[in-house]
Amino acid sequence: MAVQTVASSTDFSLGSAAALSCRECGERFPLGPVFACEACFGPLEIAYDLPEGDPEELRARIAAGPDNIWRYAPLLPVPADVADKPNMNPGFTKLVRADNLARELGVTGGLYVKDDSGNPTHSFKDRVVAIAVEAARAFGFTTLSCSSTGNLAGAVGAAAARAGLRSCVFIPHDLEQGKVVMAAVYGGDLVGIEGTYDDVNRFCSELIGDPIGEGWGFVNVNLRPYYAEGSKTLAYEICEQLGWRLPDQLVVPIASGSQLTKIDKGLRELIALGLVEDRPYRIFGAQAEGCSPVSRAFKDGHDVVRPVKPDTIAKSLAIGNPADGPYVLDIARRTGGAVEDVNDAQIVDAIKLLARTEGIFAETAGGVTVGVTRKLIEAGVLDPSLTTVVLNTGDGLKTLDAVAPTTGPSAIIRPTLDSFREAGLA
Repeated sequence: MAVQTVASSTDFSLGSAAALSCRECGERFPLGPVFACEACFGPLEIAYDLPEGDPEELRARIAAGPDNIWRYAPLLPVPADVADKPNMNPGFTKLVRADNLARELGVTGGLYVKDDSGNPTHSFKDRVVAIAVEAARAFGFTTLSCSSTGNLAGAVGAAAARAGLRSCVFIPHDLEQGKVVMAAVYGGDLVGIEGTYDDVNRFCSELIGDPIGEGWGFVNVNLRPYYAEGSKTLAYEICEQLGWRLPDQLVVPIASGSQLTKIDKGLRELIALGLVEDRPYRIFGAQAEGCSPVSRAFKDGHDVVRPVKPDTIAKSLAIGNPADGPYVLDIARRTGGAVEDVNDAQIVDAIKLLARTEGIFAETAGGVTVGVTRKLIEAGVLDPSLTTVVLNTGDGLKTLDAVAPTTGPSAIIRPTLDSFREAGLA
């Protein structure tokens, strides 16, 4: 395991973060740029000394905070003055009451879309990168980096520019052009690698152990324990926007699986703090059929996720060896949820359905969650009488290629009323 020592644990403070804890054996380590347990090589995550006291007072403190993720700073691994630093200030995106979509799908208990396309670079990745940037600052890193399927590369490029850091990000060479342009426009280095995301990720892990990578903060590798905590803010916002109430059901897209596992962690923290009533909730994972190792393992009753080679239009979810796959299986089973997948045609159809009913143009990952939601309802797995939240994690303008072949003008006419009448649109 490669470990970079940039600052000692006495040189920084990351709020209520107390230590790094192994998710497998429970061994604890001082805060630092470390991502694997020295005892068992299990993944590390943040352990906290969470604030104590009256839940009503904490709710009031949160409500008085800024309209971004820093309203939840007491529950995150960030310094107390984080809101005063130059950053992208993501979060507090819309929770859309999707009544038109609900009627189409037969949902009677209330259907909501958590639309994270409203973030600064138009995906949920701004949340996780914002937390990683604070860790990078604390540890003295000068270059921000990542392996990415597209959205993360753009988020890192923008956040690094805002923070005054260098960025150098790595992507598969064949990503959607919109994501490539958005990652490159911020002026950092963008490197395309021949191969899949899993090949890119392996390269980045090697780079960390090389002198070239000294002083580099890889947000989803050596900064991963901090980075991953940003996804908890989705859980916090959803519950606050529902009036400090847990949703009955959530449908979450799966790439590495980290987002789903941290949403579950966030919900459990809110329960522990008394901010929401402790009652059952169900979490459903959504994958594209062309990259569905977690869905396959769930259906086969396995605890181990077998890697696959991705082949899907949902490139942001195209991680064939998802690091958090086993934990996703545990959460789906523990909460009474499931993991399902949809094919490319169903993804495109779901993107159009969401756009037609709610005016939300989702990227392919959003098409996956809406498509899986419909499939689960039709199969009788997801209860339409319960409050359900579906995640849209990015903007459809980033994945135009997915819908362009089947989307275009209703008609092309001459500039005359007669031509308009002849087109049958009057």
